Amino acid sequence: MTDSLAAHPGFGRMFAPGRLTVGLFLPLWQYAGDMRAMSGQAEVIKRADETPFAALWVRDVPLLDPGFGDVGQVFDPWTYLAWLAAHTRRLSLAAGSAIFTLRHPVDLAKQAASIDRLSGGRLVLGAASGDRASEFPAYGIDHGSRGERYREAFEWFRALTETTAPALSSSLGRVGGGVDLLPKPVNGRVPLLVTGSSQQKPEWIAEHADGWLVYPGSPDAVTAVDALARKIAAWRELVPNGRFKPVATNEWIDLTEDPAVPPTPLRGGFVLRTGSQGLIELLHRWQERGVNHAALGVQHGSRPAAEVVAQLAEEVVPHFPALAGPEPEEPAW
Repeated sequence: MTDSLAAHPGFGRMFAPGRLTVGLFLPLWQYAGDMRAMSGQAEVIKRADETPFAALWVRDVPLLDPGFGDVGQVFDPWTYLAWLAAHTRRLSLAAGSAIFTLRHPVDLAKQAASIDRLSGGRLVLGAASGDRASEFPAYGIDHGSRGERYREAFEWFRALTETTAPALSSSLGRVGGGVDLLPKPVNGRVPLLVTGSSQQKPEWIAEHADGWLVYPGSPDAVTAVDALARKIAAWRELVPNGRFKPVATNEWIDLTEDPAVPPTPLRGGFVLRTGSQGLIELLHRWQERGVNHAALGVQHGSRPAAEVVAQLAEEVVPHFPALAGPEPEEPAW
């Protein structure tokens, strides 16, 4: 890893070779047509900030597509990250993921560097090419061009956040004449995790990403965990100079009160119903096979989310605690 990431509070709390940490995907409970029913999550989040959880995750879903079904956390991710930065002190703030093809990289860079500064260096940014084709016409962007646009946006983001007055020219526009983007990130770099393939070759991801956010496959099958392990090992063989680049994944869980309930896939494998013992065993298998962070979503479970988060904090997360990374900086205002 680069020196800037070694000193990055958000990255350092989440990632280290041979270790796995646990985060929470937001929202903690679902939007069901009434925003008032979403209230109460703030107190749960503040309590989580005092536990061994490593990170909070938000998503970037601009438009509700009834055919897709999933509305994300409803709020704009950057507005929500700013709110989270103001209401937490320790948790890393992660996006899983910002859509680099729909957002202009100048705006992405400005928003990300601002959140990183306001949070004292806690931002870890997943970068996706976008899997909801219905959103692209609203932005006047061809869904089929997202692979090339993603690479351009990725390059611009790096240049804008990591260099002074860069000269850039592509289909996205032109930057030059000495203009610059402020602020710059706390430690000179916002960690970027490529999400899935994002229409890129594994070699490109291994070279350009700071880490990889992948999908776990079927959680109940040992063969699926082994397949994930092979995928991770093959990708890490491509990473230049054997540098450590972390791998993160996620799972939606329905955690039972009884810790001994064995893992059972629900909704075609989309949700895993399990007791805490089964979840701990799954997380250990992931850790042994090279996964460095697991983001858990509880909003599709059958129990109150506050109870589930408290149970996770007591029974599961202490086995995979946040790392003792650099302390976040105190904002200077």
